[in-house]
Amino acid sequence: MTEKLRKKLITALKIIVSAVLIYFIFTKIELKDVVQTLKKSEPLYLFLALLFFVLSKIISAFRTNLYFHQMGAKVSQLSNLKLYLLGMFYNLFLPGGIGGDAYKGYVIQKVYQPGTKKVVSSLLLDRLSGMLLLFIYACVLALLSKNEFFQSFFWLIVAAIPLSVVAFWFVNKIFFTSTLPVFWKSVSFSALVQLAQLVCVLFVLKSLSVDMDFIEYLFVFLVSSIVSVIPLTIGGIGSREITFLYGAKWLGLDESTSIGISFTFFLITALTSLFGVIYHFKKPQLESVD
Repeated sequence: MTEKLRKKLITALKIIVSAVLIYFIFTKIELKDVVQTLKKSEPLYLFLALLFFVLSKIISAFRTNLYFHQMGAKVSQLSNLKLYLLGMFYNLFLPGGIGGDAYKGYVIQKVYQPGTKKVVSSLLLDRLSGMLLLFIYACVLALLSKNEFFQSFFWLIVAAIPLSVVAFWFVNKIFFTSTLPVFWKSVSFSALVQLAQLVCVLFVLKSLSVDMDFIEYLFVFLVSSIVSVIPLTIGGIGSREITFLYGAKWLGLDESTSIGISFTFFLITALTSLFGVIYHFKKPQLESVD
């Protein structure tokens, strides 16, 4: 099987999985109920949600560049932002072609030649650092929730927070020693990234006139963000929604509102990512800093 054919088959499979999941979701809830939920959205709060989403991506790009600098690729922040936006566009709109992370890695290796292993390690750690904070914030929200679902796991959740940080630190120390000096900086950036996205979703909740169960909706959002990283669908379409659907069932939330939150967040992601098309036609020239 050729590489080109393999990519086409993987893309086709992702599209099928996304379509099946979306179809399954709308066998469980009424589409008209979701549409009705979205119609109630307040434009001002949606705009604020968009601003905080963009802020989260800017901080995320800074975190990525922290790893690039650590391995000797001294990319300017502006050049890296352009490359990051192009990567977002590739991830969402050109899934059959080169992935966003793969393209960023290719360009960095081509220009700076730090070594393929270092590039792959940096991009992997960038993702894992983000997932660590998704997990930590989810644990914190679970502890703050009054929902009975979390009560029997209280001390397990408390223990999971420091254990996850220690485990990630040891992974860095054993397998990625070259990036260990920026461990705490990367974790700090990740904390800001996920905090900005939580504020984004809070404004989405406000836009949809949700005035209760904030903590539980935010918890489900964080879990859905972890699930959407698994590359089984196109841009997380379907996997995020199915997580919101079952999260709503388990926590006693409104299912139509949950799906509405998920769709709104996806639209914000898509709108932001679409601007990366600028750099698809005019590839960003990387500039270096001392």
